[in-house]
Amino acid sequence: MNNLTLKQMRYFEALARHGHFGRAADVCAISQPALSMQIRELEASLGSALFERSTRQVRLTGFGEEVASRVREILRAVDELADLADAARAGLVGRLRIGVIPTVAPYLLPAIIGRLSRRHAGLDIRVRETMTPRLIQELAEGRLDTAIVALPISERSFTEVPLFSEDFVLIRPAGDAPKPVPKAEDLREMRLLLLEEGHCFRDQALAFCDLSQARPREVLDASSLSTLVQMVGAGIGLTLLPEMAVPVEVRSAEVAVARLAPPRPSRTIGMIWRRSSPLAEQLRQIAEMVREAGTATQRSPAA
Repeated sequence: MNNLTLKQMRYFEALARHGHFGRAADVCAISQPALSMQIRELEASLGSALFERSTRQVRLTGFGEEVASRVREILRAVDELADLADAARAGLVGRLRIGVIPTVAPYLLPAIIGRLSRRHAGLDIRVRETMTPRLIQELAEGRLDTAIVALPISERSFTEVPLFSEDFVLIRPAGDAPKPVPKAEDLREMRLLLLEEGHCFRDQALAFCDLSQARPREVLDASSLSTLVQMVGAGIGLTLLPEMAVPVEVRSAEVAVARLAPPRPSRTIGMIWRRSSPLAEQLRQIAEMVREAGTATQRSPAA
């Protein structure tokens, strides 16, 4: 047990995450035989097998699952020590790993990255765009420093900072512009276009239309807001769009934008990070920049 090293733990975590010696070796920038040797030495030190090996993949044993959980905690704590030292020396410098949900990333990231680059030239910004559940997992595991998501998240281990709210607007084919704006209950009977399952924006749209109580005449799914708008422009149906996306998405589609009657559907965008993060003070500064960028997107009217 006295021979355990951080290097072995990092190799072990990579193999546990990828389930493949070749991919884990590539991530760790070492040869596959060297990785195998380090894993064997770790298993020898612990006195028990960590992986079940087959010709195609490796998977954790029951003991390996327990070790993986502890190792991730140790590595996260070590990384946070390094972040704490960086923060104490020079404030906002070094690597910053930001996660962003797909319904925010294309519309806010250019402004956010621009502000950060101008004010903090020493930052090495890494962006990860994916859906909320994956961002939460990667943030909890220490693979991200912060994430920009729709609130609330309601994870006790995270700090949540609300930044701004925005309405959803209705996107219809251009020929529907003279027609009355449908009410929420009317949308249940229409061909509603939504993002595929897993997107929080989909859940928010379904909740507004109260589709837990009634199903729409037809629901069609898409993988991006851009696809939704183009489908509306082709006359396939109608959709809801967050206000920040309107200037980007409607300029190349034959669609009409309409505001729904109050109470309008809306969402709150915020930043989250681990409560234990040593970068908390710096992340609050970044949160203010994100707030500025979000507020700027609302200065252009959506309709």
